[in-house]
Amino acid sequence: MIRIENISKSYGSIEALHQVSLSFEKGRVYGIVGENGSGKTTLFKCITGLEKFDGIITSDFDKLKNHLGFLQTEPFFFSKITGREYIQLLCNARGKPTGNIDQRNIFELPLNQYASTYSTGMKKKLAITAILMQENDCYILDEPYNGVDIHSNILITEIILKLKELKKIVIISSHIFATLSDTCDEIYLLTRGVLGKKVLRGDFEKLEREMRDFTVGNKIERLGLK
Repeated sequence: MIRIENISKSYGSIEALHQVSLSFEKGRVYGIVGENGSGKTTLFKCITGLEKFDGIITSDFDKLKNHLGFLQTEPFFFSKITGREYIQLLCNARGKPTGNIDQRNIFELPLNQYASTYSTGMKKKLAITAILMQENDCYILDEPYNGVDIHSNILITEIILKLKELKKIVIISSHIFATLSDTCDEIYLLTRGVLGKKVLRGDFEKLEREMRDFTVGNKIERLGLK
């Protein structure tokens, strides 16, 4: 379990998170939704230890960061590292054998090519592959579907469901609501750094309607399309 208690984070006078409290259990998939700038990525960086914060984060693990795979929205790669070397680097960091990398290359990436030359979607698929091969206990996936082709999106969904079956903790953000409804057990709404409602699977359709109504409103009429 990961427990978050009263997390707050500010950048100067701008408060990105305000008194956020929630917990994540093994074998469940959690969705975090919100508009751009709502604090989703900041929350993820606080959990992973990439940002300092006020509040408390505890877990059942000795050092959470050693059990956590974090997929960033835009993964970083050194300019002169191949896809194969990147996977080896991340596996070495966890002391995990890579096994047969070519067999495990389910996204069919050009592993002998520099990762910096990959497309946006290819970079994301390489980063996903590497953190999966680390055999982490917890996964935070920040926009895993963004920029990825439809076939890979289907595969990513099945990967998430398999991680749930393996009793991992999985936390996802996505702007594509259908991907969350296909994978999540719970969805949390984050608005301007404040954690709002918690929605269970049975109420996902209601939440989607509410979000659509709030987002669209009368904006199409105001646009005056002709």
